[in-house]
Amino acid sequence: MQMLMPEPQIFVEKTLALIKPDVVAKEEEIEDLILRSGFMIVQKRKLQLSPEQCSIFYADQYGKMFFPNLAAYMSSGPSVAMILARHRAVSYWKELLGPSNSIKARMTHPHSLRAIYGTDDLRNGLHGSLSISSAEREIRFMFPEVISEPIPAGQRARDYLNLHVNPTLLAGLTALCKEKPADPMV
Repeated sequence: MQMLMPEPQIFVEKTLALIKPDVVAKEEEIEDLILRSGFMIVQKRKLQLSPEQCSIFYADQYGKMFFPNLAAYMSSGPSVAMILARHRAVSYWKELLGPSNSIKARMTHPHSLRAIYGTDDLRNGLHGSLSISSAEREIRFMFPEVISEPIPAGQRARDYLNLHVNPTLLAGLTALCKEKPADPMV
């Protein structure tokens, strides 16, 4: 008798990625690096944030000396917001970004995105969520129409397909097969 081992559960996380205004021109190059790093871009949009929206988005930075400059910088031009997905998306994205200070990133993480695209501590090129809970909040802020539910994987994905997708496909294809094809000569 062969014993079946349970399939390991791979949980897919989502995180928010922002390409900041001064780096938007490098959008395609950055997206290519993101995809080659194993991320899936679930959704993407280009937007121009107002200073008020920036203040709300970066509310956890409120009261810090650099806050007014941050809000002015982030509202100075269009940004690109993306929902990225993969296993351990938040931690992998933070690792790919490198330290928030681009000058430090060039010394300690020279191949990180902030080392490559950032110019200093404020203009570091890209944003990433710090935790799963901040990713959920930030995704809701940038993509209010998105319904946030986990992306199924492994057995959960197969169960979802069997329960919801396959019956619909079967019914539709069966109905299609029962239809008499149109006469091409008419």
